[in-house]
Formats: sequence, structure tokens, C-alpha cells
Amino acid sequence: MTPAPIRTAVVGFGLSGSVFHAPFIAASPAYSLDVVATSDAGRKAKAQERYPGTRIVDGPDDVLELADELDFVVLGTPPATHYPLAKAALEAGLDVVVDKPFTVTSAQGQELIELAARLGRVLTVYQNRRWDGDALTVKKLLDAGTLGEIMRCEASMERWAPEISKAWKAGATVDDGGGLLFDLGSHLLDLAVQMFGPSEVIHAEILSRRPQEKADDDVFLVLRHASGVLSHVAMNANSQLHAPRFRILGRKGGFVKFGIDPQEPFIVAGGLPTDGDYGVDDPHNNGTLEIDGVRTTVPTERGAYQEFYRILAEKIADGGAASTLPLPVDPAGPVAVLELIEQARALA
Repeated sequence: MTPAPIRTAVVGFGLSGSVFHAPFIAASPAYSLDVVATSDAGRKAKAQERYPGTRIVDGPDDVLELADELDFVVLGTPPATHYPLAKAALEAGLDVVVDKPFTVTSAQGQELIELAARLGRVLTVYQNRRWDGDALTVKKLLDAGTLGEIMRCEASMERWAPEISKAWKAGATVDDGGGLLFDLGSHLLDLAVQMFGPSEVIHAEILSRRPQEKADDDVFLVLRHASGVLSHVAMNANSQLHAPRFRILGRKGGFVKFGIDPQEPFIVAGGLPTDGDYGVDDPHNNGTLEIDGVRTTVPTERGAYQEFYRILAEKIADGGAASTLPLPVDPAGPVAVLELIEQARALA
């Protein structure tokens, strides 16, 4: 028998809720998008237009009042709210997805993991960049041993954003979870650890260049992995000439990839994850592999953010926290990322 759809609420309908969560939940028969919570009138109207069968409420308190009618809640809210809202949702008997950064301290993240275990609830973190096409391409090359023993990985996420467009980001300090190290750094550090294993931060440059920035917007870190790999990780909101997304050097060869993953702009432009060309990268952005002086083009793997929710649905349908099936993202990984962020701030 087909299990009943997982009754879902999305809290927050900014970029996170409207682009990274609601479209994938609504597109999957494993879920029903029952509730969207947002206090913004324009976002309410947008949510109601896109999802006419969904109840639109003002905020997380309204969602918690509906806990008996729900199975699962997604928190696409500012970072400082993640810990208290996730705690309240778990205690209300709901399974929970928390957007990145998981929390603003590693101690908070660990406390939520232990709480979810005690209550027998599913808890995971939306580290969607694991399913970027470029990250999947790198993973394929690493799994195949194409590059040989890896010596160095350079990974960056850069943009030109001289003004801070979101009100909460403009006012957010480090204590609020503001800044690029929490934002893009959560992705880059997660990918580095996923690809090359546990690490420590051995060098950190954490700068604020925009006059209105209250946290950081130009960050460079060096990680030393237990595997011997060095990762150079950079995030910058002040870059008019973007660095490669990945440059990886191995003893057999090297790989470089420019360009941004197409999934976010595709959804922003009105596309759906069920469209035939969803996740397909522009061939002009294909990476380059060089071995013994010979360069070849490497087609980019198709991006697949929908995999997060597919894996999660299987976990919940199989018994949730009691199931032996894997989570799409074990929250212990994002806690390790928060520990790296804390190490970086201690060094800078």
C-alpha cells in the first residue's frame, strides 16, 4: 500500500521556503504541503497563488498549534531562530528539517540531536549543495580515482553584492548567525568534510568590507584534513571576478570547474523540479580535466536537490527515527561544520 503523504509545514517563505523547500515538497507525491507560515503580506499572496490548497498562517506559533494535524516541519527562518523553533517542533512531536546553518553554536546543534534521539523524532539539516551538479561531478571523479591521491582542494562561492538586500541579513551580527561564514561557509565546509574527511582549521581570514556589514563578507580558510588533503575555502560578496567553483589537484591529474549551479536560478525563474531540463548545466560551464598535459572536457552531472526529500520520505515512511535507512544529512555533520566555524573565529 502507498503510505499516506507526509503532512508538511514550511515556516518562512523567503528564498529558502519559496525556492529550496516548497517546490520540492509540492512536486513529490510522498508529501502534502499543508501549511506555509509567513507574516509578510506579499509572500502570503505569492504562497496562496502558487499553492491554492495550502493553509497560509502568520508564523511558527500557528504551526505548532496545528501540530496534531502535521507530521513534519521545515524551518526556513533566520539562523538565530533555528534552535528555539526546532526544539519547540521536536517537543510538539514533529519531525524537523532545519535550514543551514543548523544552529549558531555547535553546542545548540548537539543539544537538538540528543533531544531528537530522546523523543524518537527525525531531525536533519538541509545541506542541499551536496546535490549541486559540480559537487556530484567532483564526487564522481574522486570515487573513480581519476585524479589519484588528492593533495589540495580549492572551493569557492563568490558573488558581487555591494548592497545587502535582505533586512534580517543587514542587521545580523555573528551572534545572530549573520555573515558569509555561516551562510555560504556552511555549504563549503560541509562539502570539504564530505569529500575529504575530518579536518581542522589552520588559517583563517574573516573580514567585513561592506560599510553596512555587521558580521563578515570576505572569508578565506585553510583546512587540514586527517586524510592529508589541504582545502582552501573562500566565500566573498565583494568579487566582480569569480574564482573557480572547484579546483582540485591530485597526483594523477587536476580538475577545474567554473560557474554556479543552475538549480536555484531555474526555480527562481519559475521552473519546477519536475521539468525535463531541471538541474541540467550549460555545457559552456563544463569542467576541465588535465592529465599529463592533455585537457578534456568533463560534462557536469545533473543537479538533484530533489534527492534530499526523496531520501527523507523513505526514512519517514520506513518508521522515522526507528528506521535503519540513512538520513539525507546526518546532523552530526553540520555540527562538525559549526565546530570548524568556531575554530576559524578563534584563529581570526
